[in-house]
Amino acid sequence: MKATMACIYLLLITFSSIAQRQTENVILVTTDGLRWQEMFGGADSSLLFDPTYTSDTAKLIKQFWASTAEERRQKLLPFFWNTVATQGQLYGNRWNGSKMNVSNTYWFSYPGYNEILSGFADERINSNDKIDNPNTTVFEFINNQPKYKGKVASYATWDVVPHIINEKRTGIPVNAGHEPVANPNPREQLLNDIQDKLPSPWGETRQDFITYYMAKEYIQKNKPKVFFLSFDETDDFAHAGKYDQYLLTANMVDKFIADLWTYLQSQPEYKGKTTILLTTDHGRGHTPKARWKDHGTKTPDCFQIWMGAMGPDTPAKGEVKHAEVLFQNQIAQTLASALGLNFTCEHSVGEAIQTVFK
Repeated sequence: MKATMACIYLLLITFSSIAQRQTENVILVTTDGLRWQEMFGGADSSLLFDPTYTSDTAKLIKQFWASTAEERRQKLLPFFWNTVATQGQLYGNRWNGSKMNVSNTYWFSYPGYNEILSGFADERINSNDKIDNPNTTVFEFINNQPKYKGKVASYATWDVVPHIINEKRTGIPVNAGHEPVANPNPREQLLNDIQDKLPSPWGETRQDFITYYMAKEYIQKNKPKVFFLSFDETDDFAHAGKYDQYLLTANMVDKFIADLWTYLQSQPEYKGKTTILLTTDHGRGHTPKARWKDHGTKTPDCFQIWMGAMGPDTPAKGEVKHAEVLFQNQIAQTLASALGLNFTCEHSVGEAIQTVFK
């Protein structure tokens, strides 16, 4: 009897905690293949000082180099380290014993995004092909809740994201690749024109700046409650071996996130009511340094990732040091939990990261 009462008491505490959540909106932001090493250590000297990977070493050293990791990371990612680290939480600094891994066995993009969004590492997802995702994602689950129906959306740089979310099945609007904005306002029409006329170095994938400004216009017009913003060029430049552009892109994405957060905090629908989650789909190699360009199962340690969280229900812990290893499959349930929901579907789902909320 005592054991039963204890279980009931714990359940009541849990549900009470969820019911008291202040979060009404969640923004998930990913930047493809950004290493935890740059997130927590800033520019890597072995690549920054090497003209093979950094064409103008003097310029980039002036912009991003400093004697300590703390100074370097703040130069590279000022929003993360001046705002998220002081008002929220960061996970994945392995130098401090904080470990976060992917649990899929492939260590590249589609399997990673599927794991982030579905909370499930599916062995069937073994390529980056444009195949509609068979798995229910947390976005589909949330969109099926009456309170959030039609209030979930995504803008992405990579043209495979509509298939990962399964736009056809779910009806969740996803703008990606070189897709123009339908029924554009004047600013969106300008972005459509730029996208149409500016050559992209990535073929079917546009530049991140177009994705961001289109996404911001969508948020301003439609006020979604759940939004997925996915950047890609960090991975593109890394594969191309351009460490200078990789750093500049990471810095640009940091500025985009800062701009978005400033806007959200200026709007009554979002101010004090929005949780933002920040992460990546996979890591990259590090030894020998040329392996930085690569990821996948033939590249050691690129299963290592990071995550950030900030919002009204997230205690300001900064870098979180924890004994247990966290996994990518926990992000989906963490996102649902921020809204007071329990994500359930036809497949298993990783448990929420409880320290995000206590």
